[in-house]
Amino acid sequence: MDYTIGSIAPIVLFPLAAFVINAFIVKRFTKLAVGISCASILASFIFALRIFCDFLNVYSENNHVHKVFNWFDISGAGLDFVVKMGVYIDNMGAVMLLMVTGAASLIHIFSTYYMKDDARFGRFFVYLSLFTSAMLGLVLSDNLLSVFIFWEIMGFCSYSLIGFYYEKEGAGNASIKAFMTTRVGDVFFLLGILALWTQIGSVSFVDIYAAIAENRLSGVFVLGIPIATFAGLSIFMGTIGKSAQVPLQVWLPDAMWGPTPCSALIHAATMVAAGVYLSLRMYPLMELGGLTIFIAYIGAITAFLAATIALIQTDIKAVLAYSTISQLGYMVLGIGVGSYNAAFMHLITHAVFKACLFLSAGSIIHSLHDHHTHGHVQEMPRMGGLRHKMPFTFWCMMLCTLAISGVPFFSGFVSKDRILGDALVAASHAPQLWPVAVLGFSAAFLTAFYMFRMMFLTFFGEPRDKDLYEHTHKEKLLWNRNVPLMILALFTLGLFFSGSMTGQGFLKIFPKNKYEWFQTLITKPSIGEHGNIRNFMTYQRQNFSFSDEKSTIKFPMAHYDPDHGLDEHTSHHIHQLHMIGAILSILIAFSGILLAALMYLKKSINPATFVGTFSAWYKALKNKYYFDSFYIEVLIKKVLLRLNNFLAWIDLGVYDRYIVDGQEVVNRCAYKISNWIDQNIVDMSVDGTGASVRVFNVILRTLQSGKVQFYFVVFIVVLTSYILNLNI
Repeated sequence: MDYTIGSIAPIVLFPLAAFVINAFIVKRFTKLAVGISCASILASFIFALRIFCDFLNVYSENNHVHKVFNWFDISGAGLDFVVKMGVYIDNMGAVMLLMVTGAASLIHIFSTYYMKDDARFGRFFVYLSLFTSAMLGLVLSDNLLSVFIFWEIMGFCSYSLIGFYYEKEGAGNASIKAFMTTRVGDVFFLLGILALWTQIGSVSFVDIYAAIAENRLSGVFVLGIPIATFAGLSIFMGTIGKSAQVPLQVWLPDAMWGPTPCSALIHAATMVAAGVYLSLRMYPLMELGGLTIFIAYIGAITAFLAATIALIQTDIKAVLAYSTISQLGYMVLGIGVGSYNAAFMHLITHAVFKACLFLSAGSIIHSLHDHHTHGHVQEMPRMGGLRHKMPFTFWCMMLCTLAISGVPFFSGFVSKDRILGDALVAASHAPQLWPVAVLGFSAAFLTAFYMFRMMFLTFFGEPRDKDLYEHTHKEKLLWNRNVPLMILALFTLGLFFSGSMTGQGFLKIFPKNKYEWFQTLITKPSIGEHGNIRNFMTYQRQNFSFSDEKSTIKFPMAHYDPDHGLDEHTSHHIHQLHMIGAILSILIAFSGILLAALMYLKKSINPATFVGTFSAWYKALKNKYYFDSFYIEVLIKKVLLRLNNFLAWIDLGVYDRYIVDGQEVVNRCAYKISNWIDQNIVDMSVDGTGASVRVFNVILRTLQSGKVQFYFVVFIVVLTSYILNLNI
């Protein structure tokens, strides 16, 4: 492969240029601005597709492109300080580029339908272009510093898009909540970067990997904590904030205030995916820091809690928002149990079916117009029977629901089953991980239930709001409404992600060309006994503008190692557990679907029975486990505000009053004392000198007056004094 700046940079620069151009022309030439945004992301997709095809053609485990340049250099005078920037593309990066540009392109196209009547139609695309370019820049980054820069740009874009309808108080509050909550994680992320910089002198991924391989982080502590643990935990806090993991998950459901295509972009291709991607890149550091069990528990708890809250949501977008948090929990769980490939696969499969689900929800909301309130309807209890009015949206949404529910032959089953299977394997070696596996399987059951609850309430049964249903027009096939959904729905088939329909290698559709991209080519940079992290000790970079000819280990296109490089006994043990996990996963998925059908389709089970039986839990779910109440009523009002008031009192009551104002009093006293000394001592000394001269002058003048009588009197006085002193 021959990569120059001209073949990589356009992936980021096209949408960035669209943002810059449109920022100036969007008011006068709105349609042109929208066209530029769509064309730019499609152009980025073509460049990303070319890179993906190159990597597919080489089909090598160690294939990568790493180009660097000096960002700034202040070396000299004994100082050696150079900051380098660059791009790093490996198999994972190539897949991410294709996913981000592909999903974002379809979301851009759908937005031309959804936002066409909006007063700020053009401005929405300006934000989309910047958002997409930031995510692509993050994926291409070769170091944590540039990741952080693009990370923060995305934070600004999410703030702008969530608060897009800023005239609504709720939208403004949601954007501030998202911005401030993610800042908590970002502060820790920055601390992690600084910690690594001080020890390694670089924050490049490959330099960090090399430092780990050379044991340069061993024996180094920060605040009494091993630096690998400190930095790994700090960086993972960034993931917790960005990917809405417990306890910083509260901002993502409120992000629903933004337009639905923006929700699709945040929940599928950008923002939340960035956090998981960061953890995947920094996996060796977290493994070295002993954080994997902690990460697994965070992911499992997040997956379960979010799934339970989704059970009772009535807003169709809220259901999807909590399902996103739950699925992100699965990805983090996968990282925690060492299921690196499956976690990344779930990131990609989830991006596809979640983008489709959100766009489908947008299609539904856009069609349901309440003629009394003149607003769109999102509440599922007012829907029902919509499959007759919206057949294209229904079938697309059904395929994606099957995928996220973990039904065999769909992408969600392939990736989620692998995570759950690896959770079983991890628990069999470390008993403390059994709760993680149990929470993971429980969340899978809940996912199937609440997703089909959403489908049955929305598309099946009799319309519950007759007036709303009658005023809903029958759906027409539109290129910018239905085609993006169809493309995304098509890619929910497991075949595209595993090389087989099941992902287990049982059914070979293309026997001669069978290979597994994720299982074979996505390499975990592990520090374990068989880890490959030491490969980075001899790593060499390439400068921009030079061709990149590298030696790679090429596999034949039919390569597939069913043992994944493990010995026969270990491989057999793992495959057995995976088989158990797959069977459990299938049974759980269909159990959840069956229960949802009995409740909301057949109505043979009354949901109110569960509400009455588990009233305390239901109340907790209605209040989202009181996270918001705790943060607002306790943490903010009773702790942070009081701390703020205390600090303000110290500032105003102590520092200003006694230090600043007290300084004035001290200065006044000092002035008075010095003034008194000046007037009464210094001036008197000066004036006294003159007066004494004058006195002596008078005396001398008197003594030299020339009067004989006076001289005689003086003589008599002196003589008398002398005689008296003789004591005669």
